[in-house]
Amino acid sequence: MVSSKEKQTEKSKSVSPKDLGITLPEIKQDADVAFALWIRALLQNWRQGTVGCKGRSDVSRTGKKPFKQKGTGRARAGDARSPLWRGGGVTFGPQARTRILKVTKGAKKTVLNKLLSDYLNQKRVLALDWSVDGEKPQTSAAFDVLKHANLADKKVLIFLPKEDVMSYASFRNLPYVRLAFFDQAQALDLANSDFWIFFKKDKDKFKEMVLRWTTSAS
Repeated sequence: MVSSKEKQTEKSKSVSPKDLGITLPEIKQDADVAFALWIRALLQNWRQGTVGCKGRSDVSRTGKKPFKQKGTGRARAGDARSPLWRGGGVTFGPQARTRILKVTKGAKKTVLNKLLSDYLNQKRVLALDWSVDGEKPQTSAAFDVLKHANLADKKVLIFLPKEDVMSYASFRNLPYVRLAFFDQAQALDLANSDFWIFFKKDKDKFKEMVLRWTTSAS
């Protein structure tokens, strides 16, 4: 008789397009360009844009003329906020700003389809039969299931539904694991993973996600 623990640590099964019931579309030639544009947009949009410094109009100093114009032998000065003075403003320094780069939906579909085709053809999309037993997160059990599937030293991206809080809490502390909800797939996490993983109980949601990538592509 097979114990419940042995069932949970069952080896992973690679997924094919036939298992998902999808037909992979033809990959466009500009997929690599679209990928580079999406990565650049992600990295730019994640920047906080909070760096900044004070110019001469922002420095809190007196506006009084430091000394008279003539007769001192010094270079004339009209303002203590001058960038030439200690404590003055900064010339051409960085200012707080937020830049937003946008990527078209068509470009995203092209990238997602290219990544999906590559990972399916290379058998790097896996389905695991695992679920949390009990009412508390089980990081040790999460590690065991990956270890038994020979994924303990691999960078994996696990897709989860938003409501699966227990699985999220079980895997989130594993350093080589990235977690993503089914509605937030993006190029950087997808391409920077050795394997994509979903649980068999979530197969329909994974299938629904990839169908959105394939059927809407043109």
